[in-house]
Amino acid sequence: MRFWKGFALVGVILILLEESFSGSIPTTLDGPFEPVTSPLDQIKFRGFAVDLPESDQRVMRQAKGFEPEQISVSLSATEDSVWISWITGESQIGEDIEPLDPASVASIVYFGRKKTGLNRKAVGYSLVYSQLFPFEGFKNYTSGIIHHVRLTGLKPGTRYFYRCGDPSAGSMSNLHSFKTMPASGPHNYPSRIAIVGDLGLTYNSTSTVAHMQSNNPDLLLLIGDVTYSDLYLTNGTGSDCYHCSFNDTPIHESYQPRWDYWGRFMEPLLSETPIMVVEGNHELEEQGHHKTFEAYKSRFAFPSVESGSNSEFYYSFNAGGIHFIMLGPYISFKRSGEQYKWLEGDLANVDRSVTPWLIATWHAPWYSTYRAHYREAECMRLEMEELLYTYGVDIVFNGHVHAYERSNRVYNYTLDECGPVHITVGDGGNRENLAISHADDPGNCPDPASTRDPHLSDNVCATNFTVGPAAGKFCWDRQPEYSAYREGSFGHGILEVLNETYALWTWHRNQDLYNTAGDVIYIVRETEKCLFRTKSQDDTIDC
Repeated sequence: MRFWKGFALVGVILILLEESFSGSIPTTLDGPFEPVTSPLDQIKFRGFAVDLPESDQRVMRQAKGFEPEQISVSLSATEDSVWISWITGESQIGEDIEPLDPASVASIVYFGRKKTGLNRKAVGYSLVYSQLFPFEGFKNYTSGIIHHVRLTGLKPGTRYFYRCGDPSAGSMSNLHSFKTMPASGPHNYPSRIAIVGDLGLTYNSTSTVAHMQSNNPDLLLLIGDVTYSDLYLTNGTGSDCYHCSFNDTPIHESYQPRWDYWGRFMEPLLSETPIMVVEGNHELEEQGHHKTFEAYKSRFAFPSVESGSNSEFYYSFNAGGIHFIMLGPYISFKRSGEQYKWLEGDLANVDRSVTPWLIATWHAPWYSTYRAHYREAECMRLEMEELLYTYGVDIVFNGHVHAYERSNRVYNYTLDECGPVHITVGDGGNRENLAISHADDPGNCPDPASTRDPHLSDNVCATNFTVGPAAGKFCWDRQPEYSAYREGSFGHGILEVLNETYALWTWHRNQDLYNTAGDVIYIVRETEKCLFRTKSQDDTIDC
């Protein structure tokens, strides 16, 4: 009875929230907005934050022999090229494993604009990776053969059909299709872009994916923390909190078959809808000889070479009139480092007359007000925020914090009509569950020394605020003015860029009906007020 009373209360609050959006949709021109915390944060509505088991038909291997599985599409830097990726052969896990030979199976894609006319052929490369632990009793892992093939010479905004595999081995995939991005230009945009972080593979994750699919996205951005295989020991024993349950292991273990489960579950979506991924902390997955991020670097294709970064951790690409920048918090972001230098060059080469919208993403947020990971990425903010602001970044998307939060326009913790809107979407459905405590709640302000993540920085960069209502304090005593809306519910977001000036952002919580938005706003580029640098670093242009 208590459950049904609680569920009924959730329903009433959802109706009230829906009614709040039944009138005209607000725009950022109406802001800055008074901070709002959803009442759902106090109800702790969670759903089913339990991982899908290996016995679930959706994650079991159905492919025979060297038939392709875990098929996915990702974008290149421009609209005339995409990557097709897949896996053949069986992975192995145990103490004695023998990696498959990547050269034993060809990497071929046949494609064309008609289902019966796959008259073009592309050949790519293949690899395997291993996750090895030099400790007695640990189970090692080696992957199936991972294939990446780049298709070039494509027409923008066009549907292509394809099969992938090795025809000489009689192991070609079923027929799939994808649609290329619109041509770069100020009047061309994908219809819908789905954005989610910290997805995992729980029953909540399956709800998130179902909601995303119902919105028919043209592109999916996954802002880090993909499978959470590092919540498991190598023997397959898992926990909601690794360090709580396994605090005596000599190394942080992982159970790599969870990556295969995730790839199989996601194939119906990703074989048709391009995905672009950036790394999160749960992709680190340290193994012997201090190797890290092997699964992440091996399983996804990135436009690293095409965008000039030559790194899987940071890169850029165009989607119509949007230039996306994907950044890496877990490698050097210092101004003297390679990533920063690449970012300077990439920003300087953005032509805002061609791609008016400039959107940046990375995993760990700068402007989250939840207690979890509070100001954890402050070192990165101090190094990079000024550069992004100078070039007029419009929107920033992050994950990491398992909640939803949208900021007012902000720069250096101060309301700024030319600053970007920061949106945290780390609420994809992972096993670690949701964040609901805020740093500004009474007694919740963390010790500054506890905010350092050793994977992000060797230093503690977060200090007391020096200006504004929280001057002299490490936390606000109320929801900060730069935080417009926050809610601890699982969900995903949809971005619809309408023209050079307006973009519609909607956030959908999982417990709502498919056509219901939990948060909605038009993000408006204020071209008559703001200045930014473009092309030549010596020029400043009205934005």
